[in-house]
Amino acid sequence: MLLNETKAKKILLLLKKSIKNPKTSLKYRNYFTLLTSVVLSAQCTDTNVNNVTKDIYKKYYKPEHFVKLGENKIKHLIKKIGLFNTKAKNLYLLSKLLVTEYKSKVPNDFNELIKLPGVGRKTANVVLNEAFNQPTIAVDTHVFRVSNRVGLSNGKNPEQVERDLLKILPIKHLSKAHHLILLHGRYICKARNPLCKQCNINKICLYKNKKYE
Repeated sequence: MLLNETKAKKILLLLKKSIKNPKTSLKYRNYFTLLTSVVLSAQCTDTNVNNVTKDIYKKYYKPEHFVKLGENKIKHLIKKIGLFNTKAKNLYLLSKLLVTEYKSKVPNDFNELIKLPGVGRKTANVVLNEAFNQPTIAVDTHVFRVSNRVGLSNGKNPEQVERDLLKILPIKHLSKAHHLILLHGRYICKARNPLCKQCNINKICLYKNKKYE
């Protein structure tokens, strides 16, 4: 059983009341540094990414900078981030591609973004939403869990959940929906111990194992 469109809209409106500033916690300087930070954030906390990139972006903030650095120097700069070997290679290659194929600009098209090394559906949707204010929904672990738990989706994978959310959520609310659901999942609707007593959507939520102790 899933919530209808009216209740889905109500959930977003209630979350807006409790979450005053729904935006990414990643710190970035321009669209390129946003893209690099989202790539780095895979299986890594935003806090860790911010700690590593705060000094990098003071000096290196264009695709040309990363191309000139080369893969090994990028690797050294991001070595405190998980999977840094793969991420360094991807950052170097995507920077090179941006310079040669996109005039050093981050494309504002989903199909063009996912051509870039290290950029999948989630990363592309985050960039389109955050940088270009496009009505997309990025499904990370928090969005996936909350959507299935409260009754916005019953998708078995992120792409199915994304499709469900795009169908049920009003388009005018999509610009903030990703961050509203993500932040609700991070701080209230936690994986192991959801704070149902503090949740302002618990009367609408369809989760069967609510905890109020």
